[in-house]
Amino acid sequence: MAGKIPRSFIDDLLARTDIVDLIDGKVGLKKAGKDYQACCPFHNEKSPSFTVSQDKQFYHCFGCGAHGNAISFMMEFEKLEFVDAIEELAGMLNLDVPRENGSNQGPRVSTEQKRSDYELMMHVAKFYQHQLKHHANSSQVIEYLKGRGLSGETAKQFMIGYAPNEWDSVCNTFAKNQDSKKQLLELKLASEKSAGRQFDFFRDRLMFPIRDKRGRVIAFGGRVMNSDDNGPKYLNSPETRIFHKGFELYGLYEAKQANKKLEQILVVEGYMDVVALAEKGINYAVAALGTATTPEHIHTLFRTTDRIICCYDGDRAGRDAAWRALENALPYLNHGKALEFVFLPDGEDPDSLVQKEGREAFELRYDDATDFSAYLFDRLAQEINLTTDAGKSKLLQQALPLIEKVPSDFYQENLLEKLARLIGRTRAQLQKKINTPKQQQGLVKKFKITPMRRAIGLLLQHPELASEVPFQPELAQMDVPGIKLFIQLQQSALDKQITTAQLLEQFRESAEYAPLAKLASWQHQVNQDSLVSEFQSTFNFIEDQCLNLRLESLLIKEKTQGLSKAEKQEYSLLTLALKGR
Repeated sequence: MAGKIPRSFIDDLLARTDIVDLIDGKVGLKKAGKDYQACCPFHNEKSPSFTVSQDKQFYHCFGCGAHGNAISFMMEFEKLEFVDAIEELAGMLNLDVPRENGSNQGPRVSTEQKRSDYELMMHVAKFYQHQLKHHANSSQVIEYLKGRGLSGETAKQFMIGYAPNEWDSVCNTFAKNQDSKKQLLELKLASEKSAGRQFDFFRDRLMFPIRDKRGRVIAFGGRVMNSDDNGPKYLNSPETRIFHKGFELYGLYEAKQANKKLEQILVVEGYMDVVALAEKGINYAVAALGTATTPEHIHTLFRTTDRIICCYDGDRAGRDAAWRALENALPYLNHGKALEFVFLPDGEDPDSLVQKEGREAFELRYDDATDFSAYLFDRLAQEINLTTDAGKSKLLQQALPLIEKVPSDFYQENLLEKLARLIGRTRAQLQKKINTPKQQQGLVKKFKITPMRRAIGLLLQHPELASEVPFQPELAQMDVPGIKLFIQLQQSALDKQITTAQLLEQFRESAEYAPLAKLASWQHQVNQDSLVSEFQSTFNFIEDQCLNLRLESLLIKEKTQGLSKAEKQEYSLLTLALKGR
């Protein structure tokens, strides 16, 4: 695993990125006073409630509540992970993303090297596309595609191509010098049995380019067209510096291009399944790349849609694949997320079935999909005799650790209810056995602005206020809620010129991020001319609270243990200070 991205680089990246230019290039903004407005890109609306502040380098939607900095926008708008969003922003500025040294850190790949890799992979994909129409075998390949029910339009959409049967077509075309020969080997486009003697990795195969979430070709899948071929039916690119199969899904980029909003995503097992379904208008299918559905796949899918339907063969292998997907999905089943399973008749796969029955009949199968909770207990109970106490005890032992992984309290309670019925217990009895802390129930209370939140909110939105009150790190020792956070924010703002976006980014991985994000978009209604005095008076109130707390603790100690000479002097000074307020 690569080392972490240094905090200093993230701060610098946010300083160099103008959020107004970034969002304007993707959404289109209009000036509205000192801020900018647009219709929110994250929900449908007719009048604009999405605002972008150049001063704060922060966006906020008053309609749906979306908010954040440039990194957050890239993550939500482009559906990128945190590191991908950093790399995308850095690429726009032609910056390399540095990594802190780690014990498992591999060789660092420069932005220039990655750009070169992506360019080469795209060139090779287009080479395969060209061969599909112009190679001596092209008529046979095209007939094969037609026989599989695929149109030229679908082949173009998925960039399907043909790897010639010659040993060195790609090598002869792209290996211009020693550096390019090395790059072909490193990207697994070529193989080498002896030094200097290279040959193509893919030969005489139908080629499926694998694209990442940004549409860049990162790998290939090759399928034989002749059943008599002695090689593997599917041959996938091995992992490289730009391809990690456990993180990528075939067809996800194409699905996002075809759908403005993905209401659901169908997870299938093969490239041909994805392409055949798209041909029939089911353009929301994806496939794992020769591996089980991983936690990273599930995380990516649930960032893109609220409903995942896993469609597998009904045989033992298909049900085992479904169980692995279920186990990996449990920690991501938050409120509103749905995971369902469709098992196909014996001998059928999505490709063959959609050819026989068409889109409407195939999609009707979703109506009979098995919910994840039903499948969980069906699977666990398969080899357990629930008429005996031993069987019920075994089911309890196996089910509870799985239920504990589910973050949604609604889903967790539902699973406990089903388990309780199966073993003859009540949900309340089982609830006591759950080790994970129960999530808060009921409606979220209105965000109340206390003096401490007011001070933190003003400081967060106007970091220049940090120098308007004394910096007293000793106050962090007081048992006053929020004072440590206030001191931390003040210190960051005093160290250098900093924006709201940069201050907030420092807390992305902490529990304080969510409340700070709310305060960053809080409408404080304080006039610019009164900002300093308002902040100072709020700080004075908090300081008095801290001083009074300290005074009380000294008074209690004086009555119980007595005070030292230094403590008596401190007591006198605190009394005078509070009287002088």
